[in-house]
Amino acid sequence: MNSRPRIVIVGAGFAGYQAARELSRRARGAAEIVLVNPHDHFLYLPLLPEVAAGLLEPRRVTVSLTGTLPRVRLVLGQVDTVDLDGRRVGYTGPEGDRGSLRYDRLLLTVGSVNKLLPVPGVAERAHGFRGLPEALYLRDHVVRQTELAAAAASAEECAARLTFVVAGAGYTGTEVAAHGVLFTDSLVRRNSALRAAGARPRWLLLDLAPRLLPGLDERLSRTADRVLRRRGVEIRTRTSVKEATREGVHLDDGEFVPTRSLVWCVGIRPDPLVAGLGLPTEQGRLCVDEYLAVPGRPEVLACGDAAAVPDLTRPGEYTPMTAQHAQRQGRTAGRNIAASFGRGERRPYRHRDLGFTVDLGGVQAAADPLHVPLSGPLASAVTRGYHLAAMPGNRVRVAADWLLDAVLPRQGVQLGLVRAGSVPLDTESPEVARTPGWEA
Repeated sequence: MNSRPRIVIVGAGFAGYQAARELSRRARGAAEIVLVNPHDHFLYLPLLPEVAAGLLEPRRVTVSLTGTLPRVRLVLGQVDTVDLDGRRVGYTGPEGDRGSLRYDRLLLTVGSVNKLLPVPGVAERAHGFRGLPEALYLRDHVVRQTELAAAAASAEECAARLTFVVAGAGYTGTEVAAHGVLFTDSLVRRNSALRAAGARPRWLLLDLAPRLLPGLDERLSRTADRVLRRRGVEIRTRTSVKEATREGVHLDDGEFVPTRSLVWCVGIRPDPLVAGLGLPTEQGRLCVDEYLAVPGRPEVLACGDAAAVPDLTRPGEYTPMTAQHAQRQGRTAGRNIAASFGRGERRPYRHRDLGFTVDLGGVQAAADPLHVPLSGPLASAVTRGYHLAAMPGNRVRVAADWLLDAVLPRQGVQLGLVRAGSVPLDTESPEVARTPGWEA
């Protein structure tokens, strides 16, 4: 039996991965570190749009947990119960087996899931963009719709299959549309039937907000708007989906858009595990103090998208749900847990945004490092440099894929690895998970 105290980290996203890495350095020998995660890898989410557009291979955005986290024990499983008084977490393993773990310190970094809205047909017909399966499915789906458009029985069907609607013009939706239009343009150019018919892909980007990237600096929004419109993307602000059907989507302005493709990027919400803890929450996020500890439960910490972390730079507000904050909060949580075992001193979480980068595909991007606005190739270089620096592995392979994409055409083939029923938008509903989406 292991007599050392045990630290259990739930989730290996940006926050959980960084916390585990920090603890593996600081708490070596002082405690047993256990990381519970459904998969054996860390997923670098910001590059998923490039996977969906065929630019990066999927393994490029995954980093082995066991290979990069020395002195951390990985337990494959999905945590679904937390006994706070008994200090145990329960989980379901990848083969359906049940297990539980005792803990002396618990760090909850369960992340977020798709935000659903009560829009008829969306849960059954749309697909989100929160993981690798969704990116791989979208990649296959876009290629499939292009090929089916070339064999369509009518011009109307061809146009519908070449129409792609992205709901949500935030960070993810904007990048999906930016990379997607370049991908479909290349697919159509290489298809002789579509080229002869003069067919053109149509991309619509919708949002209820008055502009793109509503949560970011307005200068980034203007740059992204200009680049996307130049590529032919139709940007509809103050517009949303009223209903989704097999034949297309009804917009709230009365227009019906024939399409077989609806990508749902309207936002995220904390993992449902948080709501079942019976602890105070703020907008669905677990309340913590400036040291990332749960009030009244000093042995429990939380950070990342699952936690409402006070923003000490803006009193009365909480840090936004971004990868930048999750990474830094994870390191702070790791440091503070190590301090509870006498390794260093705990510190409050305080961080000012260093700026954001938005990859718009090709040599275009919008960035404001240290709040200096950049656009075009320079912004693209800064954006890719930031991603290479932020990734905990695979940097050379990612850079190699970018270099090859600059000189070679992308392969537009279906891999058939993920079917629609495997990537439901509503991950909590087994009925929805069994409902097929748009299929040929």
